Amino acid sequence: MTRGLISKDEIRRRVQDLGPWFHNLDLGGVPTAPSHFLGDYPTAKWRRFSDVVPERLDGKSVLDIGCNAGFYAMEMKRRGAERVLGLDTDEGYLAQARFAAEVNGLRIEFRRMSTYDIGQLGERFDLVIFMGVFYHLRHPLLALDLIHEHVARDLLLFQSMQRGGAHVDTVEKNYDFWSTDQFDSAGYPKLHFIENEYAQDPTNWWVPNRACVEAMLRSAGFSIAAHPEDEVYLCQRSERLESDGSAQLFREADR
Repeated sequence: MTRGLISKDEIRRRVQDLGPWFHNLDLGGVPTAPSHFLGDYPTAKWRRFSDVVPERLDGKSVLDIGCNAGFYAMEMKRRGAERVLGLDTDEGYLAQARFAAEVNGLRIEFRRMSTYDIGQLGERFDLVIFMGVFYHLRHPLLALDLIHEHVARDLLLFQSMQRGGAHVDTVEKNYDFWSTDQFDSAGYPKLHFIENEYAQDPTNWWVPNRACVEAMLRSAGFSIAAHPEDEVYLCQRSERLESDGSAQLFREADR
């Protein structure tokens, strides 16, 4: 079924049947989440950093991890990406994404898969999108390591909810065992653990501050190329060294 064969009434019915939606998409004039608590999300957010993503992705491959209803996957396809694969663990979101792509006439593959299983894909992608997933994972640094090891060839588009100070301390390469003041600084990397719930969401496990996000990206082997929006980073994959030197290497590369 092509876009031209789906009536607005049918789109409206399917949007209702597939709801609730987290992504507010415009499907043939039918909004999927017009009352979103973040406004026109994620379109409004995308406009604040879209210029750091290559305007044309012709011949490129894109992996969208945690694709939800497919907003970013569809945007990458509109920029000419040859292959776009969206992953999510929620069948409801995947059904929304498949329908949205169908309505928009975009050929995108969507697959149910956990972040921890991406090694099974057996291929690397020119651009990996990892937006809004990090803080929902019990093992977030493992996820970054797996992305680096198995699927990232060049660019990583990353976003995480952040709390705490935006200041980033200059961290020494090593500290004496009796040196503890750095841990009390608002600009020292901190990853806050949520035992129960945050924002009525039991899948919110960790919330980093800015310093922590940047340190973990470097530690996993990604140098920060752009920071266009408070929570968004465009990163370049780098070859990781052994743990005794990698953090310092990537910190210097970001300057």
